[in-house]
Amino acid sequence: MPRTLITGGAGFLGSHLCERFISEGHDVICMDNLSTGSMENIAHLIGLPNFRFIHYNVTEYVYIEGELDYLLHFASPASPIDYLKLPIQTLKVGSLGTHKTLGLAKAKNARFLLASTSETYGDPVEHPQKETYWGNVNPIGIRGVYDEAKRFAEALTMAYHRYHGVDTRIIRIFNTYGERMRVNDGRAIPAFMSQALRNEPITVFGDGSQTRSVCYVSDLIEGIYRLLMSDYNLPVNIGNPDEVSMLDLAKEILEMIPESESTIVFEDLPQDDPKIRQPDITLAKSLLGWEPKVPRKEGLKRTLAYFRHAVGEEQKSTTPAVR
Repeated sequence: MPRTLITGGAGFLGSHLCERFISEGHDVICMDNLSTGSMENIAHLIGLPNFRFIHYNVTEYVYIEGELDYLLHFASPASPIDYLKLPIQTLKVGSLGTHKTLGLAKAKNARFLLASTSETYGDPVEHPQKETYWGNVNPIGIRGVYDEAKRFAEALTMAYHRYHGVDTRIIRIFNTYGERMRVNDGRAIPAFMSQALRNEPITVFGDGSQTRSVCYVSDLIEGIYRLLMSDYNLPVNIGNPDEVSMLDLAKEILEMIPESESTIVFEDLPQDDPKIRQPDITLAKSLLGWEPKVPRKEGLKRTLAYFRHAVGEEQKSTTPAVR
């Protein structure tokens, strides 16, 4: 039975990864300090014989007893609402956390996969973005705490690969959505859905012409698994090249909730917010035989079912009891 450590394993992506590796027959160790993750995401896994949860901050010394075959480093705030609230913690988990986990992978001779991000490209001047593009990042802007943490993590990962011979992988994740995103996550799809379900104004930044390419979570998890099991060490884009403007996405979601009384309102564009974002997945197709399978309409339908339940439970918990 392969033994796999997933840091950030109680988060949105981490919890889906825990499920996938358990289904593949791995003994899974989930490590999370729960700063943005939640025990609710992994509650259904607690008690399984091949699953273990460790409440821990990976910026400290990391040690796991016994053998370790794979280490996936997904610990980090990933939403602007989080990394703007936790700027120093975000920098620490990208630097110190990556250093500690790479050290563990080296000691255990484990294969290491770094969860990097399309944010390494910043506000790109190349479109779509290939892995060879070096990016356009403001290192001292408010988003720099996340962008530069991930860029440093990539550099450190490659240094461990070249200098210490650690078997490493780097995935650059583009915008992903699906079940277990938080209601108040702050990213576009959770924000639009929760606002529409609460009959609140749907907030679109700028004029809504900025674009994102959104990938359903099951497609991303498949890409991560294939990359880990490949023999390629340089960064690989994993995302859905189906590009959509934020205004059109807000309209799509509003149409899916016909009972909503929400209207779309416009707010100032945040500092350094990327104007365009689309992955070039040529490498993933040729190297991994991977491309997304779930159309946006179907992925949004599945995600909306989850958010209907989550928002409903939230409203129940805030409704005063009748006496």
